Amino acid sequence: MTGRALVLNASYEPLSVVTARRALVLVLSERALLVEGTGSEIRSATASFAEPSVVRLRNYVRVPHQTRVAVNRRSVFVRDGHRCQYCGAQAENIDHIVPRSRGGTHSWENVVACCRRCNARKEDRLLEETGFHLARQPRAPRSRLWLLALSGEVREEWAPYVEPVLGQAVAV
Repeated sequence: MTGRALVLNASYEPLSVVTARRALVLVLSERALLVEGTGSEIRSATASFAEPSVVRLRNYVRVPHQTRVAVNRRSVFVRDGHRCQYCGAQAENIDHIVPRSRGGTHSWENVVACCRRCNARKEDRLLEETGFHLARQPRAPRSRLWLLALSGEVREEWAPYVEPVLGQAVAV
């Protein structure tokens, strides 16, 4: 069993993604309720249980601080939909809008997904020097739920719980 399950707070706010086994342990220990299953079963020597896809904690968990997602290739690709922010082609690289050689930072507001062709044409120049225009202004993710997108999948049955928070940035 290698499935994954979405864990919701008691308020139905998405908290994290865990293994299906961990989600089942939460349900069996009565710390969570099964909201949706995958349709598969997890079997033991004496019993079988519905494999969880979405579970909701019985008690509300206060999340003390907002987790900031690291700026890396994978997270930038997720934010930008794997599309070049200059021409719209399939992205293969990341590009610093203000090149690091010119004092640019490695931050959410200065890094975009970029195709190889545009990256080679832009080199270490500023946008004004190249005539390139951004499809949209880059910004940091607003929610720790980007961690869900970075987990590798956002399942169809998670959509009602995740879509309102992730918004348009990540296709579900």
